[in-house]
Amino acid sequence: MIFEDEPVPGYPLPILPGHTSPGRFERVLRSGAFAVTTELAPPDSADPEDVYKRARIFDGYVDAINATDGSGANCHMSSIAVCALLTRVGYAPIMQISCRDRNRIAIQGDILGGAAMGVCNMLCLTGDGVQAGDHPQAKPVFDLDAVSLLALGKTLRDEHHFQSGRKITFAPRVFFGAAENPFAEPLAWRPQRLAKKVEAGAQFIQTQYCFDLERLELFVRGVEELGLLDKVFILPGVGPLPSAKTAEWMRRNVPGVHVPDTVIRRLAGAERPKQEGVAIAVELVQQLREMRGVAGVHLMAFKMEEFVPEIVQRAGVLGPRIPWYPDRDKRLAEKKATA
Repeated sequence: MIFEDEPVPGYPLPILPGHTSPGRFERVLRSGAFAVTTELAPPDSADPEDVYKRARIFDGYVDAINATDGSGANCHMSSIAVCALLTRVGYAPIMQISCRDRNRIAIQGDILGGAAMGVCNMLCLTGDGVQAGDHPQAKPVFDLDAVSLLALGKTLRDEHHFQSGRKITFAPRVFFGAAENPFAEPLAWRPQRLAKKVEAGAQFIQTQYCFDLERLELFVRGVEELGLLDKVFILPGVGPLPSAKTAEWMRRNVPGVHVPDTVIRRLAGAERPKQEGVAIAVELVQQLREMRGVAGVHLMAFKMEEFVPEIVQRAGVLGPRIPWYPDRDKRLAEKKATA
């Protein structure tokens, strides 16, 4: 099974019944296929090729690529620019929108602008505080938060007007998502927090790193009790850990990341801890594939992006499906010719 857009994706593209965007990512999820997404760290550069080099690592292994928006409150190429470059050559990007740096006027303009350039997926985030990043002297905005941002985006798409009430002539056709952390205390409150985002307009959820499947199962069960499993696609976050030291640091310093002792012991006792971290990620992806209520996985491999294809391939979660990527047929033919 192969999902792909037209070779030259003119705008507007057709939307399938029950869909809100013409994008490949939404089609994959609604088809019932196990979706795989990942993150591209925007470069500290104005060279488009720096973006394309990073994206090519994932060719043929992921359904969509998140372009982070000043992650950690650090300055990089903007998410909307990265997404614009990726759509030029046919990738399916997920544009992240942080409320930290822009007010509702700028954000509504970005949603329209991103959609006009063919960006079909947008992830709505509150954003990290400026004190966490490399410009602590910057003035934070936070005119909105993730929930109010979702509601604003849904208004633009479904009601065809700005928050001010002024009409727009062509609505953005976007698949909206949000982030969630099932592993932060109080755990019992997390499904209710997700419910607010779904009510506001979230159609898919990407979670914080998941290393504890028992806690995730509790979260999914709570979501099911609220009657939300058929209203939102949940993609737990998974990432390879390079060492026990890194795992310990994440457990102590990253809010809501729970790394069980068993994982740290495996990494500490491994002769090749980085490969052990990849193996743990593979096992997690395989187990998530079988978990009720899980629609896919979001691979976050910070400074280990080159391992994403290996994780996907070893996990075997794509089956016969080949995610589309630029020049796929040509590259497959070349690969067969040199085999």
